[in-house]
Formats: sequence, C-alpha cells, structure tokens
Amino acid sequence: MTVSLPLVFVLGLFAWGAVKFLGVRVWVVVLIALFGFWLSRTFLAPAIESGTRSGVTVINGTHN
Repeated sequence: MTVSLPLVFVLGLFAWGAVKFLGVRVWVVVLIALFGFWLSRTFLAPAIESGTRSGVTVINGTHN
C-alpha cells in the first residue's frame, strides 16, 4: 500500500511536534516559515528544489 503525503504536511507535523514537545516558541516557527518564503524568491530556489526532490527520491527509492 502506498501513502502519498505532501511535504508541507510532513513539515507541518514536525513544526507542531517542535512546539508541543520541544518547547519551541510559535514565533520561531513562523519566522522560519517566512524565511522559507523569502528564500524561494532568490537564485537559490532551483537548487533547493532540486536537492529536495533528490532527497525524497533517495528516501523513497526507485520503483521500476
């Protein structure tokens, strides 16, 4: 059985867990999210997207 989850959902779960169990303040999570949005408008965005896709491919493996 294959389960498909958006990466944003998984990262949201990590953020919730950090706030709930690690005591990270909510404003820190919001600041990191805003930094991600600002970073997506720079020349680094294609490299970040490519690296993320490669990492997900490595974790998932290839299904031929």
